Amino acid sequence: MTRHSAVPPPVTAVLDASSRWLPARLGEVEELLREQGAGHGEALAADAAMTLEAGGKRLRPMLVLLCAGEAAGERAVRAAAAIELVHMATLVHDDVLDAAPLRRGRPTVAATSGRERATATGDLLFSRAFALLAAAGDLRAIELLSGASVALARGELAQRQDAYDLSIGERRYLERCRLKTAALFECACLLGHDDDSLGAFGASIGLAFQLLDDVLDVSGPPERTGKARGTDLLDGTVTLPLILAADRDPQIRATDLRALDPASAEALCERIEATGALRQVRSRALEMVAEGKRRLAGLQADRRRLFDLVADGVVQRYS
Repeated sequence: MTRHSAVPPPVTAVLDASSRWLPARLGEVEELLREQGAGHGEALAADAAMTLEAGGKRLRPMLVLLCAGEAAGERAVRAAAAIELVHMATLVHDDVLDAAPLRRGRPTVAATSGRERATATGDLLFSRAFALLAAAGDLRAIELLSGASVALARGELAQRQDAYDLSIGERRYLERCRLKTAALFECACLLGHDDDSLGAFGASIGLAFQLLDDVLDVSGPPERTGKARGTDLLDGTVTLPLILAADRDPQIRATDLRALDPASAEALCERIEATGALRQVRSRALEMVAEGKRRLAGLQADRRRLFDLVADGVVQRYS
């Protein structure tokens, strides 16, 4: 089940290096994901299927399975599907909140079916995640995923509270990213194997993933990101590139984000890039990836290489 066209080369290398077992387990995850939208009404089933078929890198399920190892069985497959369902639910709900027309270059459920049906679709995906774990009686997995889900909600609330506010600083931004992004990566690793070093690896690459995603929102281009350049700026989301650029350029600090339109948002992206802020954020993300790799120094070399490749895939996606 390799989707080589949808993933960065290092992640493709993970699939190739673990061809005896990982692609087959990921195939089982995909089959389980397809089953989850069925049987809940034709409209919701169609919207859920559209969301899941949009694909993605499936990094979180891959982390669950890698942490579980070659012996990964039904429990790990269920946990991998559950965490992807939660992730997809949050994307659908984000698109409702942002009135986003595109996700990964495709029309969103909110755009095609309306906000009400999109909200219901996200709710369905979220509920099916916990139903999968409950059916197996996996109380520890339910505890881990519910904790990560609470963190996601807190991160989203913090992001909404911070909207359009250029006075927020780096520390607040990083805490928001920890809640909204890194917590789910950490959870993925712990669902595979409850080990603090694996969890710390997940948290580190999750933070790097978000920083680099915020770089890509400024640098584009749309054909690569699947959305308009400066989408975060138009939504009032204050990211680290903007925070650092505002510290260097008084005109950026004085910008009224609420007054932006697509053209002025793109112009602001150019101004942010001219400050050198993107290079600084990329450097910080690379440091986080390196720290994540160091956390797994005690793993057997062949297994550690697989995690290193996943971490490299986070970076290469944005290089």
